Amino acid sequence: MTQVETAPMLPAQGARMRRRVQVHKTRAPFSLRCGALLIDYIILMAIVAVTTLIARMLGSAGRTGGNSTETVGWLIVLLVAVINFGLLPGLRGQTIGKWATGLRIELADGRGLSIGRSFLRHFVGYPLSVLTLGIGFLIAAVNARGRALEDLIAGTIVVRDEIVVLDQHR
Repeated sequence: MTQVETAPMLPAQGARMRRRVQVHKTRAPFSLRCGALLIDYIILMAIVAVTTLIARMLGSAGRTGGNSTETVGWLIVLLVAVINFGLLPGLRGQTIGKWATGLRIELADGRGLSIGRSFLRHFVGYPLSVLTLGIGFLIAAVNARGRALEDLIAGTIVVRDEIVVLDQHR
């Protein structure tokens, strides 16, 4: 629990009020974790869809020997995946999907995530969770701390900040 700020409010019936805000870290709900991953996946697949449509409009999709437009599309997907799953969480603690759902990745002891741990979590842990036919992801639904296989591998936890407003009269 972290106290964030106090700010004066307008007086109510002659009483002076101050607003205190506390932030509680709670385990991220499984449904929000799924939503965050879905957002990240949609972003990557949208890039594939757009570049495939561009390749078809240029009339070169499906030709043998490869297509430079589709190749560029896959390279963009790879670049976005490295940025979204490796760099952003390592620097800010969030992928785009986690940012959109209000979730944050941090180390199990509450410290910030490093880029190395981020790469371990997303590029080793995620594939292993997929290889277990999704069971690695489902562990988060039954684990007391909400940690999936990728979290156990990287020593991370996904949290959500809940803001509690405490009003005081003075």
